[in-house]
Amino acid sequence: MKVEIYADILCPWCYIGKRRLSAALAGMAEPPEIVWRSFELDPGASRTPGPTAEEAMHQWWGDRAPARNDLIRRTGAADGLELNLHLARPVNTFDAHRLWKLGQAHGRGEETVERLLRAYHTQGRDIADPAVLDGVREEILPGVALAGDAFAREVRDDEHRAAAHGVRGVPSLVIDGREPVSGVQAPEAIRRLLRP
Repeated sequence: MKVEIYADILCPWCYIGKRRLSAALAGMAEPPEIVWRSFELDPGASRTPGPTAEEAMHQWWGDRAPARNDLIRRTGAADGLELNLHLARPVNTFDAHRLWKLGQAHGRGEETVERLLRAYHTQGRDIADPAVLDGVREEILPGVALAGDAFAREVRDDEHRAAAHGVRGVPSLVIDGREPVSGVQAPEAIRRLLRP
């Protein structure tokens, strides 16, 4: 079985979904092949940080924003995550996805995506800043460079693949090429989806 997980670093639900998938996989005798795929929620986003995620949600949701922010924080906390929407500032994630692909190419994809999610959602780091990305890279892959436009094609290939599968939001799971399903489900529900 092959599970493709489409995600973006900006999405707090992707961080929650990652935790839940890990819980679902724990103790499985024969875990499926897991492939993380890039999906930019806002490909046209600026590389310069603007309002915080909390402020942006207020623009999108109006009076419902505080309840949604609280739901995200409480849900994350229940899964052992500190989600600081008041610190995180949405930016363009293309280069962060390139770094993620570099990590995958060196067998460190899981650690790379975890570190990027933590940097953005917990620490409020600017994940469009080359210095921040270089610091993450150095922690995980010391001495391995992310040069030029390396892995740009791989990110774009994932996004084309997402469109072909009908993925419109994240996190989405595509199991053995079937219709995408939400990656934010209880671990038991995910485990049921992964039964042959």
